[in-house]
Amino acid sequence: MKLYRNILVILMILAGFVSSCRCSEEQNKNNDKSTLSIMKEPFGSANNQDVFLYTLTNKNGIVIKITNYGGIITQIWTPDREGKPGDIVLGYDSLKGYVDNNPYFGAVVGRYANRIADGKFSLEGESYKLATNNGNNHLHGGDKGFDKVVWNATEIEDSASVGLELSYLSPDGEEGYPGNLNVKVTYTLTNWDELETVITATTDKACPVNLCNHTYFNLSKADTNVLGHILSIVAAQLTDVNSDMIPTGVMPPVAGTPMDFNTPHQVGSRIEQVKGGYDHNYVLDKSDGELALAATLLDPKSGREVKIYTTQPGIQFYSGNFLDGSIKGKGGKVYEKHYGLCLETQHFPDSPNHPDFPGTILKPGEKFREITVYKFGTEH
Repeated sequence: MKLYRNILVILMILAGFVSSCRCSEEQNKNNDKSTLSIMKEPFGSANNQDVFLYTLTNKNGIVIKITNYGGIITQIWTPDREGKPGDIVLGYDSLKGYVDNNPYFGAVVGRYANRIADGKFSLEGESYKLATNNGNNHLHGGDKGFDKVVWNATEIEDSASVGLELSYLSPDGEEGYPGNLNVKVTYTLTNWDELETVITATTDKACPVNLCNHTYFNLSKADTNVLGHILSIVAAQLTDVNSDMIPTGVMPPVAGTPMDFNTPHQVGSRIEQVKGGYDHNYVLDKSDGELALAATLLDPKSGREVKIYTTQPGIQFYSGNFLDGSIKGKGGKVYEKHYGLCLETQHFPDSPNHPDFPGTILKPGEKFREITVYKFGTEH
């Protein structure tokens, strides 16, 4: 009888322990959830539509602000090696700056990111003429690309992330492109300090599609230029370009040249050897469609680091060559040359005119889907 009582006591203790563990696990889940948040606030109006600013926060204090005007990431706050938070992207304090004078700060660009030669392409026996808003060439979707439209926004929350889904219907003929293009961009901030960007699109008529985000990073909070940042890019080749930044069709190796970032280098260590600075598309080494590491950016001064993973075949490294001190950004800060850099995950420039490049033609019944993940951290 005594043995029975002892066994019963042990079983009751074990049951209480299991119940306590379950409660603790549930409490931890709830605690994780309570530290995730998304907040919506008015941000003005554009194109006769209301514009909002959404603030995403995770349990580690990463804060990302996004507006549904242009799908623009306006702020990204991450801690430095001492734990002090700082905003690591260029932009403006108000909507007016983005509407009046935005060199694509933080925006979703499309329908076709990067350049199309002479604003022309042919598809299924028809010729199409696009706006030439970059010299003789078409750039980032034309005069009114996706960076200048107001997107529909839906807030997303679950137990480990918060996010924002943006959608836009680009009508047939907009900026000269064929087909009604339904686009969705989903930004998701996780408790693992990752910002995931998923871009999808469908169409009712064949058309070229190349979409990406155009954030300008400065991991030193724009207190200085980015020439001291250390960059690595996982690419053995790039797409050679002519004087108008249009691909020649040749993809030379980068080894032994100032273009080689397979071994980490300071951005400014060889920039004087590159005419005009860096503004080149790198051919990523990874397999087609695979989510893999594309680039790593580190600021030795603050210790902040961003790792970029993508399914896209290329990444455009732009070293902020055209920033010239004429733009006053957040807090009135003047953005001088090289005060920000872009690492734009995308398809290759002018692909509609280069059939040997990875295809960018989306057809009815198909789905465009690309993923890019930004992993934030610090080096101690």
